[in-house]
Amino acid sequence: MAQSPMRRAGVTAGFINGAPYDITEARYSPSNWVRETLKGLNGVHGFSELPQQGRIVMTVRDAGGMTVRDFSSMTDTEVHLQLANGKTVGGSGMWVTEAIEVNVAEATFEVTFEGANVTEALAS
Repeated sequence: MAQSPMRRAGVTAGFINGAPYDITEARYSPSNWVRETLKGLNGVHGFSELPQQGRIVMTVRDAGGMTVRDFSSMTDTEVHLQLANGKTVGGSGMWVTEAIEVNVAEATFEVTFEGANVTEALAS
């Protein structure tokens, strides 16, 4: 079935080290730089520029066959999202940066991966 050119959002697949996970939400940031305006008493002087890590955040549905604690020790991890608009977002060598809490009413938890580079591949 061909990808609809009008579908922009919705069904998304998430993969960690090639394994699919049930996800309920996802966000990503392919940012390369953080810029901060440099101001002085006489006006704006310019800006500073520092490297910024990429980020992929997924809300994962807790399943009986996984241990949530294992996510906290993930480093050097491959993370990919297949977006409804046909784009693929991914990063390699990523690590988990946040403490993980499980929402037991929804059986979900948010996991944040950061790394040197998050890329976006356009649909072909």
